[in-house]
Amino acid sequence: MKFELQHTDPRSNARAGVITTDHGHIETPVFMPVGTIGSVKAVQMTELKEDIKAQIILGNTYHLYLRPGLKVLEGAGGLHRFNSWNRPILTDSGGFQVFSLAGNRKLTEEGAEFRSHIDGSKHFFTPEKVMDIQRTIGADIIMAFDECTPGDADYAYAKKSLDLTERWLKRCIDRFKETECPYGYRQTLFPIVQGCVFPDLRRRAAENVASLEADGNAIGGLAVGEPTEKMYEMVELVNEILPKDKPRYLMGVGTPANLLEAVERGVDMFDCIMPTRNGRNGQIFTKNGILNMRNERWKEDFSPIEEEGASFVDTLYSKAYLRHLINTNEILGLQIASVHNLAFYTWLMREARKHIIEGDFSSWKRIMVERTMQRL
Repeated sequence: MKFELQHTDPRSNARAGVITTDHGHIETPVFMPVGTIGSVKAVQMTELKEDIKAQIILGNTYHLYLRPGLKVLEGAGGLHRFNSWNRPILTDSGGFQVFSLAGNRKLTEEGAEFRSHIDGSKHFFTPEKVMDIQRTIGADIIMAFDECTPGDADYAYAKKSLDLTERWLKRCIDRFKETECPYGYRQTLFPIVQGCVFPDLRRRAAENVASLEADGNAIGGLAVGEPTEKMYEMVELVNEILPKDKPRYLMGVGTPANLLEAVERGVDMFDCIMPTRNGRNGQIFTKNGILNMRNERWKEDFSPIEEEGASFVDTLYSKAYLRHLINTNEILGLQIASVHNLAFYTWLMREARKHIIEGDFSSWKRIMVERTMQRL
């Protein structure tokens, strides 16, 4: 994987670049739709490519390992062939999912023992096994196995967790170097900066990760319960240390305003389930604010979902029609809302890139943060 830094905003740390993988180029900053179990919920691949204009999507190691399983993925020739996506893919290591199973997992030096959320069966992830699983899945960019510390963890726990994550990281790197992608193309391993909300731990983690000279680096353990301002503070601190000539990926974040604030602080890559999850619950993100489509006010509003929106659904359907579909639990409503929100998120990052290149990102960003946070 290669990264070319093309432009930096003169008034902030916002950057525009291009990541090159064996499955294609990715212009940054970029939002990556989440396809946890091999599909982005309620959205077809043709819509992702042609309408939403997604450049890269995510899969999840934990979920794909459980279903459909490695035998199926290997038989298909990897996830790209299995789900018919011929552009780049990134896989999360499953660390966050194991973290979320707090009542059904046990961490040891060797790895993480957990019970499946599907049938209660017992499984054991080691750093080495997680590397092997991600080799089999075949994503272009894969993540190191880490412990995702809760946002409200105390210092002693956060330090102990970071110590473990760093030991696991070394094992991930060793295993990655010993193995190859079984499908004939190259994969890249991103280490993850942890450390909760403690500046000295984040600084230590970022310095360790920077010293490894990986092709790209991730910032994890944020948007997990800590105050938003703390998240921004940690991103700023970490990005002062991480190499400027490598892409930076902020994991699992967030609202449109979160993305823009993080872009301003030097982040290049984002993913979040919010566009599809919130869309399925009737929440629509637009360039002028947030709509709750369940509200009575849209019942007889026959104007487009969003004037000059980023997707064909925005002018094809009215607010009244989308409200009707959402309130009657019609599957089409979930599809329209998901497509709209994903198209908006990818549009927002394309616009951010355009304004970085034009040199007026900071002034544009201030306006957009205020607008996108409004409740309409």
